[in-house]
Amino acid sequence: MKQFYVFLSVISFLLCSIPGVKAELTIDVSRGQMQSMPIAIPDFAPSSIEYTSISQEMAQAIRDNLKSSGLFNILDSKTYLQSSADVAAQGPRFTDWKTIGAQALISGKITQASATSLRVEFRLWDVFGRSQMIGMAYTTTQDNWRRIAHIISDEVFKRITGQGGYFDSRIVYVAESGPANKRVKRLAIMDQDGRNHKYLTDGSFMVLTPRFSPTTQQITYLAYIDRRPRVYLYDINTGRQEVLGDFPGMTFAPRFTPDGQGVVMSLATNGNTDIYQMNLNNRQVSRLTTHPSIDTSPSYAPDGSQIVFESDRGGSQQLYVMNADGSNPKRITFGEGRYANPVWSPAGDVIAFTRMYKGQFYIGVIRPDGGGERLISTAYHVEGPSWSPNGRYLVYFKEETYGANREKRRTKLYQIDVTGFHERELNTPGNASDPAWSPLNE
Repeated sequence: MKQFYVFLSVISFLLCSIPGVKAELTIDVSRGQMQSMPIAIPDFAPSSIEYTSISQEMAQAIRDNLKSSGLFNILDSKTYLQSSADVAAQGPRFTDWKTIGAQALISGKITQASATSLRVEFRLWDVFGRSQMIGMAYTTTQDNWRRIAHIISDEVFKRITGQGGYFDSRIVYVAESGPANKRVKRLAIMDQDGRNHKYLTDGSFMVLTPRFSPTTQQITYLAYIDRRPRVYLYDINTGRQEVLGDFPGMTFAPRFTPDGQGVVMSLATNGNTDIYQMNLNNRQVSRLTTHPSIDTSPSYAPDGSQIVFESDRGGSQQLYVMNADGSNPKRITFGEGRYANPVWSPAGDVIAFTRMYKGQFYIGVIRPDGGGERLISTAYHVEGPSWSPNGRYLVYFKEETYGANREKRRTKLYQIDVTGFHERELNTPGNASDPAWSPLNE
């Protein structure tokens, strides 16, 4: 996948404010269900007719991004009382935007920077405070406008919520097709909004549990080739893939270390499943657990100090936290049913997991000390949570039955706010499972 070519210049535009007026336009994202902020996003103003389409599509991409967060109410453009060209030329008539109920306004314009590049300028306005909150400009190639829309969306999200953005990111997942007894599972990747979709493997072998590196454009995943499970590395930039190593037993749930220099996984040898770590520089493997039980699905804390994993060492499948060297394991879940798929949040404050109880599946979160467990989504089969870069959202897959006798099944990706609200289905060409969210693009 080609790397984007983006020149970013941050410009301190002159503030259009009224002396003596102070306002802090924010959304309190610490609460659960909340009223979304009314925001107006007119089409960007093009400097010439050739940029009309890009101006419209860029504004629409920003609208779609902010709406999908569940925190913004995009006002109908039919109610706008001032044109985008007028806003770009003279600044907002704040009274007009206040009249239609807008609390915030995004304006922008697109001009030619060179024969092969364009300049995108945008501003975020506080309507009630009658002031500009952000003013930035970007120069990029003409075919890269969508990524600029994601970057602008991140800037707006960050400025209003106080949290980092997540729109300029991607999701890798397993694309599924074919009958249940002959399922084809391919590695696929797309932008977080479902655009720029691409298959990374051809379906000639089965892939499972893809995971992004936190520092490089690499993915680790499990593949069955000639019925033999192996852990692979895939370089997104070059398309090159390589085997991490030939292990004597089954390999499960590979995941990168926080620095991207290693992969932690579970290996089954001589009838016992334990957690191991491989150094990617010298390919040396070290064993982290030595318990006569099944220890699997390890996930590092973002600071690298601890690992959460699932184990049946206590008699049932539960979650444990141990030091990075495997010492001092402590059980953190004690609920009924089984716990699986733990993954530490980017902020380090909570751990997401899958819980199975009385024939129902749940996605939940819990603090690393075992407190504050909350179940935020449920279905016939829901599994595989992965965090957005800002730790605000989770993506996972959900399998649902349908048909007259519920004999058919569909598997799709879903996103939900960590508070348990704003669940929505993500657009994929077909059935999808095992998602993993990337860090922000660089």
